[in-house]
Amino acid sequence: MRHSTPGIRVVGREDGGVNGRWAAVVLAGGRGRRLGGVDKPALAVGGRTLLDGVLVACQGAEPIVVVGPRRVTGAAVRWAREEPPHAGPLAAVAAGLSAVPLSAEVTAVLAADLPNLRPDTVHRLHAALRTAAGRPDGAILVDELGRPQWLCGVWRTAGLRAALTAAGELADRPLRAVLTTLATVQVSAEAGEAFDIDTMDDLRALPGD
Repeated sequence: MRHSTPGIRVVGREDGGVNGRWAAVVLAGGRGRRLGGVDKPALAVGGRTLLDGVLVACQGAEPIVVVGPRRVTGAAVRWAREEPPHAGPLAAVAAGLSAVPLSAEVTAVLAADLPNLRPDTVHRLHAALRTAAGRPDGAILVDELGRPQWLCGVWRTAGLRAALTAAGELADRPLRAVLTTLATVQVSAEAGEAFDIDTMDDLRALPGD
């Protein structure tokens, strides 16, 4: 393990950088079981839906692909759906990548339930991937306890596609089954930045909600 700038830990290979066009894949499916079956991405937080908040953080991405049932959004997006529906996050990432053009060198992969995600979060992930020694495959956010937030990262598109293809069957497998096979740079979250909403208690814990 090597250390670079404060807040960044590099795990992996040597040499690299990223510039150019990038895309975003936002996972907005799931059943919301721990929220009583409500449509979690459509929940209003701070005057906008959770999904729209994440779409704001994707500004500059072309295209933005949302994987899940179609909804009204505040940004122009492409829609994709894993087959079968609710086949899990790996299948959803693969479905989203299928709508990403080959010209997108980097793809951000984000959950739709990150209420504190900001454009700056995504910019820092891009910067980490671009400047880290070792030409890592991706940059991921880690929370205050050092736990990776696998659905808040940016990835070299070709490498992520290759890893998903090599993994074979993707349905109902955890993200870490594939993402841990890739070399990553880890970017420390600012306070609350990696927080995601899984339960009604999480929702109630948000300031002003």
